[in-house]
Amino acid sequence: MESKSQRRIQVIQKHFLHEPDTSSSVLRPYQTAGEYFLEQGYSVVLPEKLQTGKWNVYRSAFSPLKLVSRYRDHPEIATLHDNFVHAVETYGDYKYLGTRVGVDGTVGEYKWMTYREAGPDAVKFIVNHADVQVVFCVPQTLKDLLSYLSEVPSVRLIVGQEYPKPFCPPKPENIATLCYTSGTTGKPKGAVVSHGNLIANNAGQAMRMKFYPSDIYISYLPLAHIFERSTQVMLAYFGVGIGFGQGVSNLPYNKVVKKDSLKLMDDMVSLRPTVFFGVPRVFNRLYASITGAVQSSGVLRQRLFNAAYDAKRQAILDGIVVKLILISTHYHALSFESVEIVVAGMNSSAMWDTLVFNKIKGMLGGRVRFILSAASPLSPDVLEFLRVCFGCVFLEGYGMTENSCVISNMDFGDNLCGHVGSPCPACEIKLVDVPEMDYTSADQPHPRGEICTRGPTVFQGYYKDEVQTREIIDEDGWLHTGDIGLWLPEGRLKIIDRKKNIFKLSQGEYVAAEKIENVYVNSKFVAQCFVYGDSLKSSLVAIVSLDQDVFKAWAAAEGIKYKDLKQLCNDLRARAAVLADMTQVAKKAQLRGFECVKAVTLVVEPFTMENGLLTPTFKIKRPQAKAYFSKAIASMYTEISKSS
Repeated sequence: MESKSQRRIQVIQKHFLHEPDTSSSVLRPYQTAGEYFLEQGYSVVLPEKLQTGKWNVYRSAFSPLKLVSRYRDHPEIATLHDNFVHAVETYGDYKYLGTRVGVDGTVGEYKWMTYREAGPDAVKFIVNHADVQVVFCVPQTLKDLLSYLSEVPSVRLIVGQEYPKPFCPPKPENIATLCYTSGTTGKPKGAVVSHGNLIANNAGQAMRMKFYPSDIYISYLPLAHIFERSTQVMLAYFGVGIGFGQGVSNLPYNKVVKKDSLKLMDDMVSLRPTVFFGVPRVFNRLYASITGAVQSSGVLRQRLFNAAYDAKRQAILDGIVVKLILISTHYHALSFESVEIVVAGMNSSAMWDTLVFNKIKGMLGGRVRFILSAASPLSPDVLEFLRVCFGCVFLEGYGMTENSCVISNMDFGDNLCGHVGSPCPACEIKLVDVPEMDYTSADQPHPRGEICTRGPTVFQGYYKDEVQTREIIDEDGWLHTGDIGLWLPEGRLKIIDRKKNIFKLSQGEYVAAEKIENVYVNSKFVAQCFVYGDSLKSSLVAIVSLDQDVFKAWAAAEGIKYKDLKQLCNDLRARAAVLADMTQVAKKAQLRGFECVKAVTLVVEPFTMENGLLTPTFKIKRPQAKAYFSKAIASMYTEISKSS
């Protein structure tokens, strides 16, 4: 039996890059395959059907000839059960799950459970935390369970060895989860995601992302979010430690701590993670916090920051070097044995880090080396700014529940912002014409259309809902996302619009509310935004949940006196200032005239799940928001009517 030290040595060896045997090419068995795809940088383009001759299907350059369905290094892993067994056997002595919240609700330092301890030793905690009343167990577990029966008071019944059942591990085609979609415009739909779906998605991502047992990840998104669910499967494969934030409810029911995103920064400082996956609203808040601090720091410090920022940004743009160790370069198709990223600009100046950036890095604990943003679009300006300030790899991705998470994400070494990268190696993408919105795959210089994806990542369908399943998956197996995209040079995908949740104004213009909301959240005043348009009206209005710190600072600078924030929200000067800033943001984003809101209502209350305005995945429930703010909406339209 291997000793603990031997297991650690084996894990450490995985940190090192090994030169592959390039004497044989993975493309050699397919001597004519190169005739059927075109290299486009990060993607390759293939014909959907050879007989039609239309080259419109994009795949990752990592795996152009075959969509990935299993981990390359461990093809025997076919299910989440296999994935976890691999993690326990490979990383058993390493940190796995950590929390800083005690059973009595007090907050302290992070305490950890190893991968090995997350097996039977975790039973007592889970039983208590979930108030389990009935336990089914195998004979070898019964003795342990009886030894601490007095410590699990919720248990009423134990079904043990009198009714033994053989162990039956899941198969790839078995259901792994029913992941309910947001239900932004109606009832939530239960997406049936199989074990094979999730393994394929993570196997594809594992081809272009590398993590280590020394990494620490902070988990703050709910596991109802496919982004977080899929991420934790992949991190277990690599043996990463996962620390849960105070404000999340990823452990069942979370009775101890109320959700509070403001505690995230405190958790980051305590945990000191190396990996941070987040959503734009968190990154927008970081951006606003940093820029606000700089602006209020005085002229000399502003100049120092600007000089440091400009120097480091230029170094990053000039100095990104990507060393690719390839199995093959046949027909320029890239199949990566390993990838080593050397970002020259990230550590270009120790002086600037000491003077400026180390303090900013400390906001995230000081050790973050990899950041990924997903769930909704992130402003290119915000991404580039934070990439420079935190001095780490910062990528953006795109996905959806029905594709088992990732559809595409930016590639290492790609320093261009404003896109969501190339396809995941486990799926392929094509753009389908949307004539009613004037988007076609023949558009020049960039093909445009609805983003459709196909491959082993596409879900099994909606639970007990064949009608809506057929609406989203066509007869050729393509999943229609409802998002509008275009192809940038070198096979980069850019999200530009939304086909779903569009409405028509009185003059006939189609408006995609989510697209506009994603622009307005870049206003310094806006924490959240709900854009509404009436088909009988010619203009849009918006409900703005304010960033209270920015709002208060503005009022103080303007010398405006107020009793409370509610009174300030109704002040005409405040509404005018917020609308003016939003108008500037819209102009910078090149929104068309009819896409710009003409009136705003300011509110202090955030949109939350508790007040029924947000889904568990932080999307606005549009019908509920319309009803909730009906009086304010009517008032804004009356105001617009009078002014015109």
